[in-house]
Amino acid sequence: MKLATRINSFLPKFNNDVEEVLQEFNRLGLTHVDFNYPEHVETISAKKMKGILQANKLQANGVALRFRDEFINGELGNANQRISMKAIQLCKEACDYCREVGGEVVTIWLGFDGFDYSFQIDYEKVWNQIKDCLIEITDYAPDLKISIEYKPFQPRAYAFLDSFGVALSMVHEVGRENLGITLDYCHMLMKHENPAYGASILGSREKLFGVHLNDGYGLNDDGLMIGTSTLIKTIEFIYYTKLHNYDHAFYFDTFPVIEEPVAECERNIKMIKKIDSIIDRLGMDYIAELIKQNSGVKVSDLVLEILI
Repeated sequence: MKLATRINSFLPKFNNDVEEVLQEFNRLGLTHVDFNYPEHVETISAKKMKGILQANKLQANGVALRFRDEFINGELGNANQRISMKAIQLCKEACDYCREVGGEVVTIWLGFDGFDYSFQIDYEKVWNQIKDCLIEITDYAPDLKISIEYKPFQPRAYAFLDSFGVALSMVHEVGRENLGITLDYCHMLMKHENPAYGASILGSREKLFGVHLNDGYGLNDDGLMIGTSTLIKTIEFIYYTKLHNYDHAFYFDTFPVIEEPVAECERNIKMIKKIDSIIDRLGMDYIAELIKQNSGVKVSDLVLEILI
């Protein structure tokens, strides 16, 4: 199982030293790293970073775009074409860095492509603009997986790519094999989606390019430790990733604000391994047979089996 977690959460504890954070990742037993681009790598070349990873027995999973400052009114879909083109260029630079550092997935979260008011944007124009931008980016890096991470809202009142269905529609319209979707568990709860549903559909179509694990209550991007709020849903989600042979990293996208980050990460690792062992104990065939019965009563029996 490939495991990664947020660098951001560890940086304050290690005086913002990325190299020291990666040493701690090795000690914890993490296997992969995702870098926010450009904030985590501005002072470290891809060649140097690859050496640091190798020294700590880590691998790069990929990079995740972070748009700041001038992008607050939109990234790829910005009404200002100059800013939209700059967003494309940042994505291309992230692809170059990802390739050089040995990663395979470039995650694009368009947090500012959205709207706050009715009549604020031309929906069809923005849709087509984002689609054309994604075509350009995927064609630029056909050797990498380009992954859309959607979120229903925050920081905008309405995100443009806000749900599993909308993101999947965009993937189909772009029509590139190397474009897929990253499922963030908390984002799905915020949209009142069942995370396992998305994992099932995307996994069966080989379009599940990333998994961000966390937990929450559905009203906010809570970023709680995995399995602490919706344990049964989390188990179902992991079941479908196993069923469809998901082989990318499980990324702990949790936010230790009060909790100590190292201790929190240790619990995330223990939890995902425990969930994996529960599924193995029950058996994939047993769970598949129970699903076929289409019975809430049998689901209750399954929950009791889990609690044993």
